[in-house]
Amino acid sequence: MSFESDQAATKAALKVGAPTWFGVGAWGLVVGVAMIKAGLSVPQALGMTLIVFAGSAQLSSLPLIAAHAPLWVIFVTALVVNLRFVIFSALLSPHFSHLPWRTRAWLGYLSGDFSVTLFIQRFPEFADAKGKLAYLKGLIFPNWASWQIGSVIGVLLGSQVPASWGLGFAGTLAILCIMLPLMMNHAAIVGVLVASVVALLAFTVPYKLGLLIAVIAGMGTAMLVDEWRESRRDRQNVEGKR
Repeated sequence: MSFESDQAATKAALKVGAPTWFGVGAWGLVVGVAMIKAGLSVPQALGMTLIVFAGSAQLSSLPLIAAHAPLWVIFVTALVVNLRFVIFSALLSPHFSHLPWRTRAWLGYLSGDFSVTLFIQRFPEFADAKGKLAYLKGLIFPNWASWQIGSVIGVLLGSQVPASWGLGFAGTLAILCIMLPLMMNHAAIVGVLVASVVALLAFTVPYKLGLLIAVIAGMGTAMLVDEWRESRRDRQNVEGKR
């Protein structure tokens, strides 16, 4: 699973990551426009996209910002929505634990959903392999650039886009484009279904806290289903050996 050189690893990463660049940029554009429509100024929106660099967290926090929700509600909502990055960090950490913490910090900042998924597909094992770091860089740098370019364009054009274009619907479609490829197993599908039902039932909860409740319910359900499937698989393996 290793490469002959870092240059070969980078080329391979660019090739496998290229199909995602347009989608990431388009989603960034939607989020950029949404930030302006939520009432953020151009400097505030540019600062948010550069510092936060997390579309789902940005979209979930924007309605709360527009509604003047308490800061802790905005922070907790964004934190919960981005909890998946804790899992991503756990997946990447064994591969790069030998690097200085500063290097790991900016690698973590630049890593996104597609980048981590594609890296794990190429390097599913933790064993040492030549070209790992170069491959990750070849995934995360173009992904980050695509997002920032799309987001900056969205921020600059946001004031010119009419409200009749239905940006809320466009944002929903953008999230679905990212979410659907990640629904790779039954646990994820069940979790999404539960979260969707809870979000609808809790729609009237103040400060949009229904979203936070739905995310927690969906994640908890997915974890329970995954544990149940794993225990069932273990029992079947034990019975098969008898």
